[in-house]
Formats: sequence, structure tokens, C-alpha cells
Amino acid sequence: MINESEADWLHLDVMDGRFVPNISFGVPVIEHIRKATKKICDVHLMIEEPEKLTPAFKKAGADILIVHLETCRNLHSNIQQIRLLGMKPAVAINPHTPVELLKDILEDLYHVLIMSVNPGFGGQSFIPHTLEKVKELKKMISKTGREILIEVDGGITLENAPILVQSGADILVAGSSIFQAKDPKETIRLLKRIT
Repeated sequence: MINESEADWLHLDVMDGRFVPNISFGVPVIEHIRKATKKICDVHLMIEEPEKLTPAFKKAGADILIVHLETCRNLHSNIQQIRLLGMKPAVAINPHTPVELLKDILEDLYHVLIMSVNPGFGGQSFIPHTLEKVKELKKMISKTGREILIEVDGGITLENAPILVQSGADILVAGSSIFQAKDPKETIRLLKRIT
């Protein structure tokens, strides 16, 4: 289903039970996913000290590696490490984190992930203030003159996807709305048609 769907990327949430109160999967699962698909593996590290495992996720097959601003003691070094290993670097921010905190690192990023729910559990409701954060980030990106993508994750549905795209989102991460749908491939197809 993954390979036959119109989804361009696979967004893979790695949780350590420390930064978020849940545990998901790690390097071995991503290795197997990488073998099963040629689609882009967008690996979202919701973990403490991501720099310690960055090389392992590269080896496992991550194309894009997302670290949380809230977990990195030296964010610039983390971003450099990801880039030097040949992956595209991205930074995620939680719902309570202001986008202004990205201004000094923004030009070094491939994309920014704005969490529109509190990270750690699927099936949560979308936090409406996210729309303002997307608009504000879009303005910040425009000032750089660079192409930096905006990804939004959490509570994405066919109903709120159009306003997110209109606000400036480039990438929508949909989990529950796809996997709980009667026809996941059709839901993906409908999401892909939103512009």
C-alpha cells in the first residue's frame, strides 16, 4: 500500500520515552522500511541527545533527519553533523515553541517541522494557533530568499489541510486520518489534490 499510494514521503516517528512519554521504534525498523521502499524517509527524532544516534540513522537509510530544537544543546553542530553525513537537515518545534527561535539557524535547514499537536501520541486534535505559526515562519523564510519547506505534523485532516496549505505549509504529515480511513490510498490521493 505504501509503495502504491501517491504519498511522496514516509514520515517516521522515533520516540525514546524520555523527550516524549512514548516509545516507538528505532534503527532496525527504519532499516527494514528502507529495504521495502524507494520513497523518501523523513525521520523525525523525538529523542534526547540525537547527535549520538545520527550516524546510525544515516546508515539505516534516513534521507531527511529532523531533530527537535528543544532537545539540542548545540543545534548548529547537530545540523552540520546531519549535512556532513549526507542527509537533509530539518528542525522540529513543539506547539509552545516560538518560531522566532529558528532565526539564527533557518538558512541552514532543508525544512522546518511545526508540531500542531503535543508530540508523542497519534490521534490528537489539531491546535488552531499553528496556522499563525505557519504564516509567521513563511514570512521569515521569505526574508532569507531561500527555499526552505514548512512541514506540519499532527491532527491533519481533509478538512484542515486546505487552510494549512493556503497559510504556507508545503508538507503535511497525516497519520490517523490516513490509517483510520476506510480507503487509505484514496485519502492520500485526496490530500495530494489540495493546493
